[in-house]
Parts: sequence; structure tokens; C-alpha cells
Amino acid sequence: MKTLVKLALFMLLTGSCVAVLAITISGVQFAETSDYRALFTDASSLREGDDVRIAGVRVGRVESVALVAGRAEVRFSVQRRHSLPRGVTAAIRWRNLIGERYLALATGKGGPGTLAAGATIHDTRPALDATELFNGFRPLLEAVDPAQVNRLSLQIVQVLQGEGGTVESLLGHIASLTTTLADRDAVIGRVIGNLNTVLGGVAARDEEYARLIDDLHALVKGLAGDRRAIGESLVTLDRLTGVTAGFLTRARPDLKADLAHAESFLAGLNADGERIDAALDAVPLRLNQLTRAVSYGSWFNFYLCSLRVGAKIENAGARCSGG
Repeated sequence: MKTLVKLALFMLLTGSCVAVLAITISGVQFAETSDYRALFTDASSLREGDDVRIAGVRVGRVESVALVAGRAEVRFSVQRRHSLPRGVTAAIRWRNLIGERYLALATGKGGPGTLAAGATIHDTRPALDATELFNGFRPLLEAVDPAQVNRLSLQIVQVLQGEGGTVESLLGHIASLTTTLADRDAVIGRVIGNLNTVLGGVAARDEEYARLIDDLHALVKGLAGDRRAIGESLVTLDRLTGVTAGFLTRARPDLKADLAHAESFLAGLNADGERIDAALDAVPLRLNQLTRAVSYGSWFNFYLCSLRVGAKIENAGARCSGG
């Protein structure tokens, strides 16, 4: 019985830990929230459950992303204790290098007061489209003959290594390549036109890029100031790795035996599955009884309903006759 109680407590504790972990990963909010909407021309890679942040601090989550009248409508919730100004702006920003995004809220130009719950934000900016940036070079790359580029590269290597060929021949290949590029002036013009959109977006975010560079400078400066500590940490990490490897080497035989015992233990649990299920089914009843027992305070109430006393004397006659 004690084993079943311990098993039930272990499973209850494990289930609680798993529930807390699941709630943390899913980003479920238990605080009171207010719902808002924001309209974007492009909401690519923004998904339900993504963060909503103010000054880098998570204050809500994205509830849905849908297409409404040719624009992306993003519905999101914000914790009620964080009021949004009437001139709030919304922007989709990169969360990491693998393409995840988040919704950033900032104070824009607007009158005093706060934004009412359920209102729509029209002052929005989509995220920078990296695909559009790289696709801008496609016409130029398609116009250049790969074989011609390969011949030029081979000629440069041969001249630098002294394996035949002359500088005159090398210059001839370079002239041929530049002539080809000159003949593709229309293609180059399209490349520049394709990049105008991207460069316009970069220019509109000059303050953000400036802050990014400043933050990167501060990070590098901090790392440079702590270079001695970082070096010592690497040495210590090397020692720790060696100690850990030795520990695992010594513990491997015992660990193998423990795993074998664990297999036997789990097999026993599997064999007693019906009894364990019955014990778990009885847990709610036992908890209800325990709740009633302590319902009047932090003590237990015991009631003596009956008392039975019995005595049994074995071979009493033999003892008496023996005097």
C-alpha cells in the first residue's frame, strides 16, 4: 500500500510539473487582457501565439492573422494593466535568424488619451522582406555566362601561380566580361529598380539600425572588457569537461546495472497495471475524505464509535495442572 501511495504522489508531482512546463511553452496568459486589431500590408511569418512586445518586454500575444479586404488583419491581446496610447504604432520585427517574428508596439504621433479596447491600429509597418532583397540580384546573375566567369577565374589562378598565360590574356578576359556587363545595362537597371524598395525600407528604419549598431558596439565592448574572465572560463570549462568524462567513465558500470534494475522495476509496474489503475481511481475518493477530515481546522477529528477487546489463552489447563 505504501508503494502505491508513493507512486501516486510521484505521478501527481510529475503531472503538475508537466502542466507548468506546457503552460510556459504555450504562452497562455492568465492575467486580464484587452483585444485590439492592426492592419498590415504584409504579415508574412507572423503566427498565432507570437509575442506582442512594448520596449522589448512581452505584454501579450497574437491571437489570429487573417486576410480582410486585401490586407492582413492581426488580432492580438495585451495585458489590461498596460494601456496603449491613442497614437500607438505597430510593427512586425524579426525575433531570430530562423524567420520567427513578433509584434512590436511603440508610441507614435497622436493626441492624449489611451486607445479603447477593440480599436484598430492603422499606423503599421511590415517586416523587412529578406527574400525580396536576394531576389533583386536574380536578373544580374542570370545575365552573366557561368562558363565565362569560370574561364576568368581559371585565368587569374594560372597567372598568379605562373602556370602559363600572361597578364595581357588576363586583361583580355576581364575586358570581355566587362563588355558583357555593359551590354546588360537594362538588366542592371532592373536590379537597381528591384533594390529601391528594399533600400527605401532600410532608409525608413535608419534609427532602428543605428540603435542596433550601438547595441552591437556595447556588446562587443563588454566582451572585450571581460576577455580575461572569458578566457579563464574556457580553461575551467576544459577542466570540467575532463572531470565529467572521468566521472561518466567510472559511473558507466553502475549506471548499466541501475538501468537493468529499472527495467525489472518497470516490468513489475506493467504487470500490476490493473492494481495501479485501481489505486489511482481511488485517489479522488481518498482526497475527499481527507478534505472532510481537516475541514474544521488544521487538525484531524477522530470519533470513537465502538471498541472491541478480546483475549485468547492457549493451553491454560496444562499450565495450571503443572502447579
